[in-house]
Amino acid sequence: MKKVIALACLSMLPMTYVAAEGYQVNAQSTKQAGMGHVGVAMKLGAESMHFNPAGLAFMDRNVDLSVGVSGVFATAKYKSLTDDYSFETDNKASTPLYLYAGFKIYDNLAAGVMVNTPFGSGIHWGNDWRGSHLIQDISLKAFNIQPTISWKIIDRLSIGAGLMMEFGNISLNRSLIAPGAMSGLAGKLTAGNPALEAMIPQQLKEVMAKYDNVSAASVGLKGDAGVRLGYNIGAMFDVNEKVTIAASYRSKVTAKVKEGDIALDYANELEFKGLLQQVNGLLGQLQGLPGVPEKIEIPELDKGTFSAELPLPSVWSVGVTYCPTTRWTLSGEVQFVGWGAYKSLIVNFSPAEELGKHDINAPKSYKNSRIYRIGGQFAATNRLDVRLGAYLDESPVKDDYLNPETPSMNKLGITAGLSFRPLTNFSVDVAFSYVTGFGRDGSYTDLDLVGQPRTFGGHYDTVALMPAIGVSYAF
Repeated sequence: MKKVIALACLSMLPMTYVAAEGYQVNAQSTKQAGMGHVGVAMKLGAESMHFNPAGLAFMDRNVDLSVGVSGVFATAKYKSLTDDYSFETDNKASTPLYLYAGFKIYDNLAAGVMVNTPFGSGIHWGNDWRGSHLIQDISLKAFNIQPTISWKIIDRLSIGAGLMMEFGNISLNRSLIAPGAMSGLAGKLTAGNPALEAMIPQQLKEVMAKYDNVSAASVGLKGDAGVRLGYNIGAMFDVNEKVTIAASYRSKVTAKVKEGDIALDYANELEFKGLLQQVNGLLGQLQGLPGVPEKIEIPELDKGTFSAELPLPSVWSVGVTYCPTTRWTLSGEVQFVGWGAYKSLIVNFSPAEELGKHDINAPKSYKNSRIYRIGGQFAATNRLDVRLGAYLDESPVKDDYLNPETPSMNKLGITAGLSFRPLTNFSVDVAFSYVTGFGRDGSYTDLDLVGQPRTFGGHYDTVALMPAIGVSYAF
């Protein structure tokens, strides 16, 4: 039974989704946000360091600086497929940011450094909703520092490479004893057996009923993922004056939480522990009957720590840019996200002598996914550029692994933006993205208090609004 509770605690550590479609942040450039986040085959100055390091060599200024921030306002909705129950998240806004500084060393050589937040988000369902045994709330942030160098081999061909140094932190809360779990256990054990029903004192039933709509006990996890290294490489080729083709590759990075903190929280600790003592006394009298656990006990995980390793997937991007006139720029690309590398989540507890028996190896079986992007830019005047774009983001999560922790689904993004240059070398950029999910049915299965499979399913919808603002200056 202890292992059942531990599995309920950590079988869905939040960083499992740190780079999935639900948590991959499309906010690395305000300009490109207005064009559906295309960029692999575009010459973006310092901002090329993220999209394709090879583009940095095409800088036409000695120094290129860019900074910006986005606001992510996301909402997820759940609806039961068996009754009228529905619920909606109450999320706080997240604010991913970026900073780029590019420097031209020679006519054919450039270098720079960038800081951005490629992954990160948050979702808050609340403490006592029906799916609280899977998730109450999450907050996760990932940061990347990337020094970059880019070389123009010939006038039309360049290559580039960057060293990714990624780090971050995570926080997760979920219910160990969810609303109605104790009454549900009593119902399972006494179903069709009036004799067992009579053994439960009325006072005990009344105490159990107090937790029918309240999470009796919850667990909180916090951890820092130390710095992990990866690389970002790319190549860019001008076919002619109007067409550019390019490809880039961001490597997989294995995120590691080496020593995360665990905290336990009770709605009423003294009362609930007294309730468990009475329930375990009754279970002791029922030993030998099918489906009766030895006892219900929450392991003292808060006296230990946890560690975990999770793959953040590789991303291949290929694209083409076409400039039919000096005022028009059209670009499209496809990203191949290597989520197939994520087979299972392994969590180890420490000290191993006391808590190692609760270690977890939870299968995930993710699949590779793709993102299709297209965008256009029109130079309306010498000082004003306007942009439109769209993208389709595939989910890597299979139907029977769909969890409210990240209600993953195929998503469509529609974007728009503009840049205004009050000075020749200074640009003020704004963009807005509307992202909607294609509503999806799915389920996730874990174990209940008697160690039997428990499936939580339903219909999920998501929507997000993302305004962004940035400034850039080159000289």
